[in-house]
Formats: sequence, C-alpha cells, structure tokens
Amino acid sequence: MMTIHKNKGFGVSALSFAISLALTGSLASTQAFADDQQAEVSENIEKIAVVGTRSAPRSIGDSPVPIDIISSDDLKKNGSTDMIDMLVTSVPSFNSRAQPISDAATLIRPVNLRGLPSDSTLVLVNGKRRHRASVIAFQGGGINDGAQGPDISVLPSAALKQVEVLRDGAAAQYGSDAIAGVMNFVLKDDAEGGSITVGQGEYYEGDGATTTIDANVGLPLSDAGFVNLSLQYKNADPTSRSIQRPDAANLSAQGNTFIEDPAQVWGNPEIKDDYSFFLNSGYDINDNVRLYAFGNLSSRDVVGGFYYRNPQDRDNVYSVQSEDGRNLLVGALNGDPSTCPMVPIPIVDTDGDGIPDADGNVLETDAYKAMVADPNCFAMNQLRPGGYTPQFAGTVEDTSFFAGVKGELGAWNYDFSAGMGNNKSTFSLKNSLNPSLGLDTPTDFETGAYEQAETTVNLDFSRMLTLGSVEDISFATGFEWREESFEITQGEEASWVAGPYADQGFNIGSHGFKGFGPEAAGKNSRNNIGVYADMEAYLGERWLLGAALRYEDFSTFGDTLNYKLTAQFTATDDLSFRASHSTGFRAPTVGQENVVNTQTSIVEGDLIQTFIAPPTDPLSAFYGGKVLKPEESVSYALGAVLEHENLFVTLDYYNIEVTGRIAQSSQIAVEADDYDALRAAGVEFPELISAVTYYTNDFDTTTQGIDLVASYDTQLLSGDTKFSLAYGWTDTSVDKYNPNTTDEGKVRRLEDGIPAHRATLTWAQSWDRFSMSLRGNYFGEYYATHADDTSDRGSEMADSAVTVDLELSYQFLDSLTVSIGANNLFDQEAQKLKDGTRGVLGAVYYESGPFDYNGGYYYGRVNYRF
Repeated sequence: MMTIHKNKGFGVSALSFAISLALTGSLASTQAFADDQQAEVSENIEKIAVVGTRSAPRSIGDSPVPIDIISSDDLKKNGSTDMIDMLVTSVPSFNSRAQPISDAATLIRPVNLRGLPSDSTLVLVNGKRRHRASVIAFQGGGINDGAQGPDISVLPSAALKQVEVLRDGAAAQYGSDAIAGVMNFVLKDDAEGGSITVGQGEYYEGDGATTTIDANVGLPLSDAGFVNLSLQYKNADPTSRSIQRPDAANLSAQGNTFIEDPAQVWGNPEIKDDYSFFLNSGYDINDNVRLYAFGNLSSRDVVGGFYYRNPQDRDNVYSVQSEDGRNLLVGALNGDPSTCPMVPIPIVDTDGDGIPDADGNVLETDAYKAMVADPNCFAMNQLRPGGYTPQFAGTVEDTSFFAGVKGELGAWNYDFSAGMGNNKSTFSLKNSLNPSLGLDTPTDFETGAYEQAETTVNLDFSRMLTLGSVEDISFATGFEWREESFEITQGEEASWVAGPYADQGFNIGSHGFKGFGPEAAGKNSRNNIGVYADMEAYLGERWLLGAALRYEDFSTFGDTLNYKLTAQFTATDDLSFRASHSTGFRAPTVGQENVVNTQTSIVEGDLIQTFIAPPTDPLSAFYGGKVLKPEESVSYALGAVLEHENLFVTLDYYNIEVTGRIAQSSQIAVEADDYDALRAAGVEFPELISAVTYYTNDFDTTTQGIDLVASYDTQLLSGDTKFSLAYGWTDTSVDKYNPNTTDEGKVRRLEDGIPAHRATLTWAQSWDRFSMSLRGNYFGEYYATHADDTSDRGSEMADSAVTVDLELSYQFLDSLTVSIGANNLFDQEAQKLKDGTRGVLGAVYYESGPFDYNGGYYYGRVNYRF
C-alpha cells in the first residue's frame, strides 16, 4: 500500500509526484516510483489508486469515481485460493456462481460486476489490458450465457500487491469491455524478501481436499531495479452433492445391473497440476528513463461431469420417438434398416399412480440380446447397457508478456509498451460414444481446442498544463493498436466424423461435446486502433472536473466515439459529492463472431443436441442470425464520500443502459418441415440437430444499483479493530427483446438470476501476535434455476441466506505465522431443489446459487516470510 500526504488539490508534493510518473496506466513502474516517495509519507495512511484517472494517483476518497482497493493480505483471509472467490467476499456487486456441469465454463468460471456479464468488465494487470480467455461460457447461468471474459483465476494472491476495482463505466478511458468497470491487478515490486505459504483444506463432508503451495521472492537488479517472482501450485479433489436419479434407480430396481450409483455427479471438478508463475521487473536507466517487463506462464488440468445418458430414452443413441411410442434404435450393418426393424420399448407405470411414465421406463434388457444373434443388427446398449455419463476434461494454458519504457521528455511524460497474451483450452471427452460409428466407436476422444491470442501496442503521453486562469490541468493523450485472433483446432477424426450409421438416425460425433471438424477449424482475426484524450483539473479548491474522449476503429465493423465526464465537489473537509456520465461500447469478440460447437442442453427437462454456430452460418442465418454489431451503453452515477477521523463511507448510485446487448440466443428448434430447405442451404444431417443457438444483439437492458462501502478503525479488547461493510443492491430489467431468439426463462434469469441484495460485514481484530477475521456474508433472494434449462421447470425464488467465515492467526516467530479457519463456518445449506424436481437430474441443490453449495470448508495455512 502506498502512502502520501493527504492533499485535496494538486499541491507541490502531488505535482512533483505526478511529474515523476508516466501517468498513462502502466502500474508496474508507477508502483516502483511510488516507493521512492517514502520520505514524504505521513502517518495518516491512505489507499492510493491510479486506475480510473490519468492524473496523479490519489486516495480512493478523493476519487471522482468509486474505487475499491483490496490488499494482498486481505485477499488471503479466505479459505479459497481461487481469485474469484476472494473477490466475491471483498467487492460489492461482484458475483460468481458454481459451474458443475457447464461444458467449457467448468474450466474457466465466468464472473459478473454490477449485474453485467464477465466480458463487460475490463481486466488490467499493471495497468495493461489483460487478454481474454479462449473459453466461451455457453452455459453461463443466464447473465453470462455466451460471455468471453478474461481468466482471472490464474492470478495468485502471492503475486499481487493489491487489486483496484473501478466501479464505473470507463470505455472512453480504456476502450472496449469497460461498460461495468475496470479491475486492475497490481503485481508486487519488492526487490528483497519473500514468503512461502502452504495451505490445506477440505469440505465438512470429507471431499474436495485442496492443497496449495505458493511462494514469492524479490530480487535486486543491481542498485537500479528489481525482479519479483511468484509461483502457485494447487491440486483440488472433486466433490459430489448428488443422489441417484429416479430413472436410473428404476432401471436398477428392474434388474439392470449396469447402473452406476450415482449415475450422474453434481459437484466441483477435479483440478490437477494447477500452476501459475508470474514475473514483474523494472530497471532505471537514469533519473528520467525506466524499463519494465512482466508476464506469466500458467496451466491446469480440469475434469468435470456431464449429463447421464439413459439407455432407453436418449434420442438418436439408444432410441427414437415415433407416433407409436418410443422404440429402441436398431442399426443395420448392411446399410438396409428394413432388415433390422426398431424394437418397441414398453411404457410402464413406475410410480404406481396409474399413469404410464415415459421418463421412468423399464428397459427391456433382453431386447438387444435377440439382435446380437442376428449378425446384421446392433444397438448401442450392447456397449453401454446401463447408459453412460461422459466426463469432460480440458487443459488450460495461459501466457502473457509485456515490456515497455517510460520516462520524461521535457514537460511530457511518456510510456511506450508492447505485449502479447495467449489462452488455449484443449478439450477431451471420456466415457462417451460416437453413435454413428456403431459398435466400432472409441469411448475416449480428443475433441480439439480453442485458442485466443492478443497483441497490444500502446504509446501514451501526459503533462500538466495551464489554460488561462486554470492551472495544474492534467492532460493525457495516447494511441493503442490491438490485434486479436480466435482459432479452432480440429479434433481427432472419430470425435467429429459422420460414421456409416449417421443416415440411419445415429448421432454424429463424440456424444456430449462433438469434436471440431475440418469445417469448424480455422483462425479468424481482427485489429483495431484507438486514440484518446483525457483532461482533469481543479476549478478553485472545491471542484474537480474531468473529461475523456476516445475514438476506436475496428477492421470488422467500423468505428465508435465515446466520452466521459466526471465531477467532484468538496463540501467540507470531511464530505464530498461526486458524479459521472459516460457512453461506452463492447465489441463482439472474434470468438463470438466465429465459434462453432455442439453441446447437449436441457430444455423442458429433456436432453437435446444443440448446435452453436456463427450468426452468419447457413443454419443460423436460416433462423434469423445476423452480423453482430457492438453493444452500446450510457451510464450515470452519483455518490458521496464521508471521511471523518477513523470513519470512511462511500455511497454510490449507478444506472447503466445497454442497447443491442450481445448474448447467446435461446435454443431455436430445428423443425422437420425445414429439413429440405436446410439441406439446400448446405446444412448436413439437419434431422440430427434438435436446436440451434447463435450470438445476437436482440435485447436491451437497464441495470441500476447502489454500492455502500464503509470502514471504521478503533481500539477494542485491548487491540486494533477494524469494521468493514460492503453492500450492493443490483436491479436489472430487460427493456426489449426478440421472443424468437430470447425466451422468457432467459429474461427471468437476466433480471433475477443474482441476488438483488448482497452484503459483507467484516470484523478484523489484531493483538501483538494474534489476529482474527470474522466475516458475515448476506445473500438476498434470487431466481433459482437448475442446469441450463431456461424454462420454469424446477425454478423458484430462493430464500435469502447468511454464511459466516472465520480465520484465526498466530505469529509464533517474527517470520512464521500459522492460520486456521473455515468458510461457511456453520455449514449454511444452499437452496434445495423444490419438491417434485429434487433429484430428477441427480441433484439436491440448485446450481445457480450465489454461494458454494458444497457446504462448510475448513483449512489451515502456514506462512513463512523472509
């Protein structure tokens, strides 16, 4: 944490500080320069931020826009070592949900700030734009459906000095994606010392054991620089909060001995060999020139579950539905289906209510044995007579490197930098089938990969100006060039090929996650340039005014111009008011424009095969797909800041209108009447595609909310005490939508899918060697849904809940600290599925809950500093 003299205006100290910095957002060297100012610090410690302004760094209380700063030590007071979980308990209006069965979203969890999707928050590291992840959240729980944001989980707390969260629209300052705000992760820049931490924990139920080792070391680079290195290594066992599915239980009761119990698992995925290495460095050439570089190398393997394939009613694998009822799907090896007629599956009353129940049918387990005697016929239950549950696995590799030079040229500060980022997700599927290959199908598949690559070049200038009677005007301008690409790598042939039995009605490709074929593979790119100007000045002693203007031009869809206005009025020494107004935009990602995927979704309780295609693909275009346009936003904010002795309070209201919002459409049914027209348009085997979904600009939203942040320092129980409160109210309304692409269930998820009210109250207490952190987390009511079904089946308004986290630490030696604690100390139970749907998919709890449905988690941690 940096400390300087408190200064409401641009006094001599702040001016000299500003001139010594390259005030264009590169925090790698900003933080190092700030360390040189320690001779001017006061004992009144304040949190200082650079994000949100290109003027002199200032305390968060003096900022005209709301900013949260979370130190590395505060982040670590949490049982979880996932950066997402740490931020959820620290930032109002920041949310994330579990992703137990969510395709690629299981690998990289999407998040949301102020009720908007993860790709509406710009992420920076040391003030430089962080590349987005390769994973697109096809099943993102409503708000994040189709979002493609950065992967912040690769950022270990051991590498961080602090996290700065700007809760205000900032596209005019930083460019695309900053509609909800900006998160800036500041890397450590110590030139000496370090730490090693070992942590272990598991859930109260005895699963999900997690081991984490992280280390940090600062090294001098002669007398003029530093190299700071950080490493985190982690393994986490899977969890299961499952019960046996009724259909699987019925099959087992009727004598099918091939059923697993549970047939389907709901829980956290297994994470193996999760490592992340970060480097941060700086070197002073002379008093006016500094070099800097930082980057990371990260990787992890993740294995999660999928939906259970019932051996009698999974369409186009085991059976087909006809006018006469459900029939076992029988394949003919000689290519003539008439020689192997389909076998009726008996419909029985499984629950004794007198009504035949197709969902709980008894498989006629001997039906396929009769066909085996005919060498010309086969059924897929010869391979998997008890059905099967595929396992989805992936390896996520993430790398980045930025380097630059900054310094002074006369009255100007400059910063020139260039960097690259790459995120690759390689997918595989285990325990599955390619039904179109018949009995010769493999069961494990390499299904291909997504890869996101970005290159960014920045040239920024800043200085102080005088215009007429107005002095100390901070002026900044700059240029950015960026190129990004999204590449799909072809999977192995067996994962995508249409085998010899495709024309007999058997599904094509590895079932559950079809591999990427040659028609899907390829690389798409775009580039853009951005030019900005930014001014900020005090008018008198009380008014701080700011304005920013940014122009961007994209190679794929044209240009955009956005602005931002900010103001702060200092009413008294203790009280100030602030306001902002801005326009913004979010460009559709290259991935959203070009991604291809086939997934299994649940609609009205039934599994269907859904094809995700670019909006201009013949299948998408047939059902209304159009070229994507940037979404546009208009934001307003009004707030107040109170600083009185040891009390600090900020209260901010915001309103964000987004038009042409980009999201994945609902599943659009592929109708039998359209098959001939689709074939004519170039769509192969349309009869094997149940539905299509694509990206669209088809709805508008308004999100408003209130953020309250407060802290109070005092003495209590003969020790140092700090109380902190973070409260957020978020309300989203869908103002307009296209019912042909967005169903009412998705609208309900967007409006009510996260709690409208969230609050965290923390009591931090410290004595000589003993410290304690006690945190209460409040989650208000929310619209609870299960899986990716956007219908009202199994949905309800969930109750509010409170969880409690506790951590106790004792410093045995000056360099050795031992901590123990628990998240969800009292094992607050998550919302259970309502009666009638509980257990239908093998689940007990809604997966859409705002806190971990795995229950209480206890942990221990040993930290050694040197």
